[in-house]
Amino acid sequence: MTDQIDASARPLEPGRRRRAARVTAGIRRGTPFIAGIVAAFLALALFSALFPGPRPLTQADIQQGVDQALASETPPPAFSQLVYATVAPSLVTIQTTGVDAQGKAFSGLGTGVVVDAGGDILTALHVVSSANTIQVTFADGTTANGTVSVRQPDQDIAVVQPSILSANAVPATLGNPRSVQVGSEAYVVGHPFGLVDSLSAGVVSGLDRTFQEPNSSQVLHGLIQVDAAINPGNSGGPLLNRDGQVIGIVTGLINPTSQDVFIGIGLAVPIDVAGGAAGLPQY
Repeated sequence: MTDQIDASARPLEPGRRRRAARVTAGIRRGTPFIAGIVAAFLALALFSALFPGPRPLTQADIQQGVDQALASETPPPAFSQLVYATVAPSLVTIQTTGVDAQGKAFSGLGTGVVVDAGGDILTALHVVSSANTIQVTFADGTTANGTVSVRQPDQDIAVVQPSILSANAVPATLGNPRSVQVGSEAYVVGHPFGLVDSLSAGVVSGLDRTFQEPNSSQVLHGLIQVDAAINPGNSGGPLLNRDGQVIGIVTGLINPTSQDVFIGIGLAVPIDVAGGAAGLPQY
């Protein structure tokens, strides 16, 4: 009986055996590489699941951030607030009584400002010139009798010396009136119509103005013009710059009518001139 030989079971020739060995070795060598790639993808997938990246911002996210930033932003206080806080401890109310030329009793109200450690108070001369009695009230409520120690009629400036000085009185900081220009901020603090410690704000409207006081031949020169409201009771009060420094002493207002109310033109004596009456340094 003739044996049938399966061709597939025949021994490989030497050349074929070598090629088969190389293929088998290649497969064996490639298996770790493929496994490594698979492992890397699995690791990346696991990392992404555990540590997801930031999601894209939406318009709602952006708006929320803007709202939070605006809500946390605290604007600085207005210059007018700082000016008032700076000068308030230096202000005084001046109340006067007297008898006028016709023998009629009168009472008056004005403003003053403490300008040195000795308690000297600068004010307008016309506030105290005809007074028989002068009472000053400091910012903390302390009251004292006042006497006029210096008169400067050519500039409508007076220095009032209180009988006692409030322990809480603070001398005002004086500024340089030559540093202001037309358009510079201007603030006035005083007691218009008895409304104590009122602040008005505006700008310097003009420089080196001339003014003749009503019912007087006295002419004042070199005045600062402002549009910050000035009314009866403001006279003698401080004119201040944006830093709360006194640059003038309020002396009057201009009104072409017979009404003693403000229409937009107020005048102040520069502090370098007014301060000379109290012996303060000149700029």
